[in-house]
Amino acid sequence: MVWEDAPSHVCRGGDKRALAFCCPPVKPCPILYALEDAKITPQEYVEIKEKFGEKTRLGQGEGTCFGSLVWCCKPSKPCPLRDMVMRRIDMDADEYMKLKKELSEELVGSEGSTLQESVKALSETFNIPEDEAQKVLKECGNDVKTAAKVLRMKNLEQ
Repeated sequence: MVWEDAPSHVCRGGDKRALAFCCPPVKPCPILYALEDAKITPQEYVEIKEKFGEKTRLGQGEGTCFGSLVWCCKPSKPCPLRDMVMRRIDMDADEYMKLKKELSEELVGSEGSTLQESVKALSETFNIPEDEAQKVLKECGNDVKTAAKVLRMKNLEQ
């Protein structure tokens, strides 16, 4: 996979790197907190994504919800509109994720600490070793909410 530690969507508990998979901030949702965390205004966010779309193939996407692949979610989330456009322009999931990773780095930089922060938070919250927290997080596709649910269930079983 091109982006091995790609975060879950922001609306599913993903960190600010997942802003690459978000829609424009047109309604109250977790994107506003991610933007705040990234120290980006909603207007700056829109401008960065639109500029990125102008210089890459993510700018294509006529027929998607917001007219450009820069606003589309991860391939793991079913979306016939995104997939139709990707087939039409002959873009595979690897290219899509490579570009989304580049977009994420333009939005928030290339700091790798956010994944480690999630591991540490899970480790401390559930009183488990960091390597165990990292394993569960990876098994859950880097979705912190799902990892927390799995760890909560493991605690209930004991």
